[in-house]
Amino acid sequence: MNHKGELAVHRYLQQVVDGESKMDESVIETVANDIKDALNRQFNGGKRGGFTYRMSNIGRPSCQLWWAKNHADKASSKPTTFVMNMMIGDIVEAVFKALLTQAGVEYQNSEAVTLKLKDGKNITGTYDLVVDGAVDDIKSASDWSYKYKFESIDTLKNGDSFGYVGQLAGYAVASDKKIGGWWVVNKANGQFKYVKADNIDLKEEIATIEKTIEQANSKELVRCFEPEPETFRSKPTGNMVLNKNCTFCDFRQHCWSTLQELPAQKSLAKEPKMVQYISLAEV
Repeated sequence: MNHKGELAVHRYLQQVVDGESKMDESVIETVANDIKDALNRQFNGGKRGGFTYRMSNIGRPSCQLWWAKNHADKASSKPTTFVMNMMIGDIVEAVFKALLTQAGVEYQNSEAVTLKLKDGKNITGTYDLVVDGAVDDIKSASDWSYKYKFESIDTLKNGDSFGYVGQLAGYAVASDKKIGGWWVVNKANGQFKYVKADNIDLKEEIATIEKTIEQANSKELVRCFEPEPETFRSKPTGNMVLNKNCTFCDFRQHCWSTLQELPAQKSLAKEPKMVQYISLAEV
């Protein structure tokens, strides 16, 4: 375990399972109010506003921000599951904070902060909590992300298409606090763990954020990633596939005009997996 709070929460949950502990009514009421606020925000907030730099997006690739800033209308439509997924994240945060409270883990609750960059631009956002003087985030994750993406700070940085590292670094600098890490909850089975944001150079992260915004503000698109060669049985097929960092980008179809999703071209499976191809080798 990477945080003393993990053991405390496990101990409390075991006591609940054994019938030796309960959740205080005041804590339940707080959770209910937090979820009520989330329901109003997600379902009654009206159409989501136009583009602006926020703490939640400044860690993302600059090419994605360039599209959102200049061609928001080119974004793929959000699936009908989008709001539900957002709600799951809100519920997980509300309940996990309750677990920390009941487990006796002291923390400071969410607070809005402003990151002031050297070009005079102000980036606002609201961090989740502060434990032992360090800013933490609470994330709900798929089973795959929990196991492989949130395995460590290194695996997270290697595939951080959602900009979680930059986001947390921005919160830490804006609040003038240490950078902590992520409390990650597996949506598939309720497992949780703490991933420390160790070896993070905050000055370097802020410099990266400033460069990202500079590129996003440029007139021309500067792509961050290139297509990857497809392999079959460790040999190149000659086909080029979408870079894994672009997989969840809402603008991938317009950014790569030749993109087409097809069954794996060299697969021998009865039901080949779907692959996003940029180009196919001539037969």
